Amino acid sequence: MTRLSTPSRPRRSLASRIPLFDQVRSSIGLQRGMLVAGVVITLAFVLVAILAPVLAPFGFSQLRSSGETFGAQQPPSSSHLLGTTVGGYDVLSRVLWGAQTALLTIIVSVLLSIFVGIALGLISGYLGGWLDRVLVVVCDAVYAFPSLLLAIVMSIVISGGKSDLAGGILAASISITVVFIPQYFRVIRAETVRIKSEAYVESAKVIGTRAPRIIVRHVLRNATRSLPLLLTLNSSEALLTLAGLGFLGFGIEPSAAAEWGYDLNKALSDVTSGIWWTALFPGLAIVLAVLGITLVGESLNDLADPRLRGRRAAVDSGAPSADDDAVPHGAGASGDPLIDSNEEARP
Repeated sequence: MTRLSTPSRPRRSLASRIPLFDQVRSSIGLQRGMLVAGVVITLAFVLVAILAPVLAPFGFSQLRSSGETFGAQQPPSSSHLLGTTVGGYDVLSRVLWGAQTALLTIIVSVLLSIFVGIALGLISGYLGGWLDRVLVVVCDAVYAFPSLLLAIVMSIVISGGKSDLAGGILAASISITVVFIPQYFRVIRAETVRIKSEAYVESAKVIGTRAPRIIVRHVLRNATRSLPLLLTLNSSEALLTLAGLGFLGFGIEPSAAAEWGYDLNKALSDVTSGIWWTALFPGLAIVLAVLGITLVGESLNDLADPRLRGRRAAVDSGAPSADDDAVPHGAGASGDPLIDSNEEARP
């Protein structure tokens, strides 16, 4: 008696295991260009943040070198490639070290938001009842509150508006977390309400599986599939919130860490005096970092559209998609019949 062998699942290639590799392959045209550009800018931002101690010519709070002070508002030169600030700091060093502060704040705030938002969303969506109604009302009230104003209030409550590196990052992260929790809560709760009525969840209830095991084993795995998209979009918003707190004077002390929003605040008076380098480069760093993360998030959002997947499948199969212009079969772009490649062109 022969034993039937089940076909083994094909192993994924090493390249397909790279994050965003499958998304780049499934994108087409302008969408692929936007995604690739976003990935390149975001990777550059992350690498600069990681390698800031190596790339920065000076420390973020260093005011002198070889016994000589840098001087305030010095224009770009060979000694200071991007000039110096009104406080006498090197602009290039502040920009590079600011990337590290921004990355740390994004990581801490997004992780805190994910853990708290997912936990509340799973409990609220699965259990329901009065607890669900209370959590929904509270999260809707927080979500309707102006995010930057709420972050300012939380920053004042936590650290009095100013702090050192660790305290400042934690205060800014918690401030941003309070704003982001309702977003994760609403997404996870909606998915949990939908998933808990599925057949496999009902089957688990019938055989006596406890609620915590069902939530962790069945609901959590399927309710978090849309989180990568929300994570990228919230990362750019976290960076803007951090810059806003620093610009308004509720950020991190300049002697504790470099922060782009604080540098922009101190450069306001320089702009009217014709000193452009103190404000241009921190502002450009904010724009590029937010642009790269936003391009990745928006591209992932578009790739989740089934119409784009249909166009990609049509391109791969060689069949014309519904969005393509109607071109007669066997005709070129100008409408003339195409010459068969096996025949010689006759004069």
